[in-house]
Amino acid sequence: MAVDLWEYIAGETGAEYEYKSFDTVTQLIDAVSSEQIDLAVTNLTITEKRAGRFDFTQPWFDAGLRIMVSETPHVGFSGLVEGLRDAGYLKPYAWLALIIVVSTLGMTLFDRRFDKGFPQKWTDGVAESFYSVMSVVTSGKAPSRKNLFGWVGRIWQALWLVCGIAVMAYVTSSVTSVMTSLSLTGTINSVSDLAGKTVAVAEGSSAEEFAHDSIITSISTRNINASVEALENGWVEAIIGDAPVLEYYLHRNPQAELKVVGPIFQPEKYGFGLPHGSPLRREMTIEVVGAHENGVIDDLRTQYFGDN
Repeated sequence: MAVDLWEYIAGETGAEYEYKSFDTVTQLIDAVSSEQIDLAVTNLTITEKRAGRFDFTQPWFDAGLRIMVSETPHVGFSGLVEGLRDAGYLKPYAWLALIIVVSTLGMTLFDRRFDKGFPQKWTDGVAESFYSVMSVVTSGKAPSRKNLFGWVGRIWQALWLVCGIAVMAYVTSSVTSVMTSLSLTGTINSVSDLAGKTVAVAEGSSAEEFAHDSIITSISTRNINASVEALENGWVEAIIGDAPVLEYYLHRNPQAELKVVGPIFQPEKYGFGLPHGSPLRREMTIEVVGAHENGVIDDLRTQYFGDN
């Protein structure tokens, strides 16, 4: 949108120009402040810090920051373990693991004494017993075994099966409840939900500065595409960025399983950047005001973001 607005202004004034691209906002800011370029054409947020380094035209767009998240929140293994710990399930799991180890050793000793066909080598015997215990725990079914004690042995085996089914039901229900809780409580709808989360921000952007000032854990990326890649791969849980940039990305990529949530925060204004004392500043400001008055900027907004 900034480029289209500039090309409209250049057409109105008859200005001749050539573009020079930069990989990051930081590089662009350094270029305009050191007079390597005559004009910075992008969604450049007007801030006090930047105004101390170079001049701005009249603002041409009212914007702000918003948050982009995945439509299907990513819950990784570490997040699941943390959720199980917070819910108090790890201690019972530790007891279950201890019971499995003790049961394996007990079954090994028992079978070595009473079952002459049981492997006499310790490693083979322990492996066989561990397989039997885990079969009961995970499937509720015991492997084929000799019944050494008649009806008493059958009742004992039945009790083992009941215990196995109970353990499996407990593990399944606890994991399911924690994952459901993470899915609900992990939902991000506003800045207040970002506590303890990791977000992606564009390097050198006002979003990066906001995350730093708000003590929000963040990683800096080169552009919106890199931020989206980080979000889709589960490396971050959200993106903080300029609202128009996020909204335009979704407008151009409707198939992306992403959404922009929450209201605009940290209100911002975009302007074109020029070196201090540039003779272009007054002329550019007049043209920007004219573009507001004759509806050019409104038309560009509709073109890029739709009627909404």
